[in-house]
Amino acid sequence: MFGIVRPCAHRLTEGLRVEWMAHLCGLCLALRADHGQLARVVTNYDGLIISVLTEAQSERAPGARRTAGPCPLRGMRTAPVARGEGAKLAAAVSLVLASAKVRDHVTDRDGLLARRPLAAAARRVAAGWDRAGARTGSALGFDTAVLLDAVDRQAGLEASAGPGTSLLTVTEPTETATAAAFAHTAVLAGRPGNTVPLAEAGRFFGRLAHLLDAVEDQEQDAASGAWNPLTATGTSRAEARRLADDAVHGVRLALREAEFTDHRLVHVLLAHELAVAVDRTFGTVSCTHRHEGRAAAPGSGPGTGNPYGGGGLYGGRLSEGSGNGGGSPDGGRLSGGSGNGGGGRGDGDPPPGPGGAPGPGGRRPGPRSFLGGCGAALLVCGTCQPCCRESWEGPWSRRRRKGLDGNCCELCNCCECSCCCPCDG
Repeated sequence: MFGIVRPCAHRLTEGLRVEWMAHLCGLCLALRADHGQLARVVTNYDGLIISVLTEAQSERAPGARRTAGPCPLRGMRTAPVARGEGAKLAAAVSLVLASAKVRDHVTDRDGLLARRPLAAAARRVAAGWDRAGARTGSALGFDTAVLLDAVDRQAGLEASAGPGTSLLTVTEPTETATAAAFAHTAVLAGRPGNTVPLAEAGRFFGRLAHLLDAVEDQEQDAASGAWNPLTATGTSRAEARRLADDAVHGVRLALREAEFTDHRLVHVLLAHELAVAVDRTFGTVSCTHRHEGRAAAPGSGPGTGNPYGGGGLYGGRLSEGSGNGGGSPDGGRLSGGSGNGGGGRGDGDPPPGPGGAPGPGGRRPGPRSFLGGCGAALLVCGTCQPCCRESWEGPWSRRRRKGLDGNCCELCNCCECSCCCPCDG
């Protein structure tokens, strides 16, 4: 799993969590159906945005969802998954871009790919993914040549880049590739008027993905001697942060110009979660939400045994809080189920320890002081808990109060105002 848009469970309402998982599982199953089991390894957080964008621009067809069979990552439960042209386009784009990532690792001689036999096998797999992506893209009217051209140009730009080279010169191929993919979702949805604004949103999204990847890898690249765009061009982290914030703002402005049938999930992922991704990458903020009464495990991020990562929808555990041996998006932690004897709890139940439930020794925390309550009130309002949660803790009394459990963007139309959302620019 890779990608920069990895929403944490408490930032999505129940309905949006189900939709997010439907698109993620839909991408995975589209890869398996059209390209075989091995192709499922390219399932990624960012690729599903193509599926989300396609569906958000059109009326949902009766066959847009199907019930998928049990899966270990869903606690061996069934779930509704997205199907259709959006999922297929997401699969095609993911295959081509993943093949580029593999070839990049081969070129850099990363890890085991420094060995010639493994490098040769990786090249063959990447070439197969290119062909498979091209076949699927062609069936949808999308020419993946623009993606392959961007990949080919990237190597040349990196070779010629040096101190003083603009960082945006290096990110241009990624911007072009993602702009083409975003724009084609408007074609599939029959919304030609959205082609230009979505291409612009894709361009900024590609720039942001490249920047954040460079920031995350800079120290590791320096230690291994691998090429890094920030180091090669002499770009400071402060300048990279400025460009990243500018890209988030650009995505928000572009989305305003597009028309959607249902914009909610698109807005949360591209207007809100991108900003969270920037803060997470630059270390300016971290998610302090405690899954099942404890923080996510330190070793649960991308690249570890949990493919969903510590910042993802599953937090640090694949399944939690179900009395029958595991949680799932529809029956465990993600839907607030508690079960018998599991560690889970519903969102309407008091959290363990501070927050309303008995703490160590069985004693319930008392009310906060006036100043402590003021600080808690700022946190509660700043995270939109009364609007977006099933329940929330009173800042002074610590008692659980019923929330609206709605989407704050829907309730206050924050695309049009700045009451709880910075999207107005």
